[in-house]
Amino acid sequence: MNLFRLCGDLSHLVAIIILLLKIWKTRSCAGISGKSQALFAMVFCTRYLDLFFSFISLYNTSMKIIYISCSIGTCYLIFMKFKPTYDSNHDTFRVEFLLGPCVILALVLNHSFTVTEILWTFSIYLEAGAILPQLFMMSKTGEAETITSHYLYMLGGYRGLYILNWIYRYNIKGFFDPIAVVAGVVQTVLYIDFFYLYVTKVLKGKSLVLPC
Repeated sequence: MNLFRLCGDLSHLVAIIILLLKIWKTRSCAGISGKSQALFAMVFCTRYLDLFFSFISLYNTSMKIIYISCSIGTCYLIFMKFKPTYDSNHDTFRVEFLLGPCVILALVLNHSFTVTEILWTFSIYLEAGAILPQLFMMSKTGEAETITSHYLYMLGGYRGLYILNWIYRYNIKGFFDPIAVVAGVVQTVLYIDFFYLYVTKVLKGKSLVLPC
């Protein structure tokens, strides 16, 4: 493992913790897209099926369990415990238009045609667009809470650091996974506008207001 991947994992973990603390402390999931969180839960559950038959390291196994547990826990808080605070009226992104292409791509473009490999590939494609319902929800409401902005920034930072990780692995070890890299770049591009607003607004103490 290199420093870029470690920092990326930590950024991802911090993002998840920020989101969970936000929901738990405010006793509300207002401004949070339940659809995005459900998609992330699907990403981790389909990606980490190898937990049952493969062991790489204690760190690797621990992070997989944490991601799965936290994503399912977040969905529980949104759709059950704090359901009255969930703004379903603004969380209207049509996820079927995202899931369908991801399934087709996973069946057509994969490393090997096995169940676990197809599910892993599906999770890679799905993660690239899983944040779209959240961004779509923010565009409809026209704003985002500061703590939600921090969550999105850390989540985007995780992907940016993983791109550096792939560059490092390619230069040092000659490793290159086109599926993961292309999907990761697409995911990072989705955050560009948000990054700009975060730096120019949130870091200067201003509220993050988006054009409706």
